[in-house]
Amino acid sequence: MKMTFRHRIAGLALATLGLAAFGQAGEAQAQTPAQTKVAIGISGWTGFAPLTLAKEAGIFAKNGLDVTIQKIPQASRHLAIASGAIQCAATTVETWIVWNAAGVATRQLFQLDKSYGADGMAVRNSIASIKDLKGKTVAASSPGTAPYFTLAWFLKENGMNLKDVNIVNMEPGPAAQAFVAGQNDAAMTYEPFLSAVRAAPQSGKIIATTLDYPMVMDTFGCTPAFISANEGAVRALLKSYYEALDMIKADEAKAFGIMGADVKQSAEQFGNSAKFLRWQGPEDNRKFFAGPWQEFSAKAADLLLEIGLIKTKPDIATLVDTRFVMGGGS
Repeated sequence: MKMTFRHRIAGLALATLGLAAFGQAGEAQAQTPAQTKVAIGISGWTGFAPLTLAKEAGIFAKNGLDVTIQKIPQASRHLAIASGAIQCAATTVETWIVWNAAGVATRQLFQLDKSYGADGMAVRNSIASIKDLKGKTVAASSPGTAPYFTLAWFLKENGMNLKDVNIVNMEPGPAAQAFVAGQNDAAMTYEPFLSAVRAAPQSGKIIATTLDYPMVMDTFGCTPAFISANEGAVRALLKSYYEALDMIKADEAKAFGIMGADVKQSAEQFGNSAKFLRWQGPEDNRKFFAGPWQEFSAKAADLLLEIGLIKTKPDIATLVDTRFVMGGGS
């Protein structure tokens, strides 16, 4: 068909519009800030779940972060940091002391949660007190982990030490499963696995938790190199965590559903696990790093030294960077 002058003009107009649209799209794309990539190492611990929520609900992405979350056992999480596989992690306050003592430089940035009964010791019904564990077999994660440290803490508070028991190294999930199945005299575990013991009273009882001994607190931290090169991203990480807590308050059922799915729990099951801890918001963080963090870290370092997990007591001030928390993370 012969193209008329009118057809040529129309075609030229369409092409011009197309080029304009392409230019606008390209300009919009150019104006979109590049997202900072960050890999975070965590476990399935209920207290870390708001980080998963921030990822799955798009909060991290909205705040300019391209986050990858990796489930890595606590015993080897610092190795992933040392290798460069991850730049940041979540773990208990005393574990950062062990990692730095091992030559893995990290700085704690903000507090994630405090355990209120979410960590504990399960024992057979015939055991009346922690002192009755002398010579008994206790399942606990390897040295350098929270359950191992919690065991040492519980024993010390009862006039005992790690040499008084026989330790079988098992991760928190398998330790709880084995205990319910009738293996070992006691087990150190945490939520969501501790609830498996709560649900099987015929197998034993929970003799002590962090309600009795409030000593499990989790913080988020990164390598000094990542922090110094990405201060904006650090603020975005803190902001995203707080926004995840806001989402939990605004729509608990939806948030619990997302966080529960990550650890194969229903929203209701996740909610039951979450009852035993408290996530820490802005004011909680400011109060924590104004004094309690220093006090606990010093006491924890003494115990770590006593049980041989560190050789010298570190300068506690070098293990934290409070600028972002105290500045509000904005």
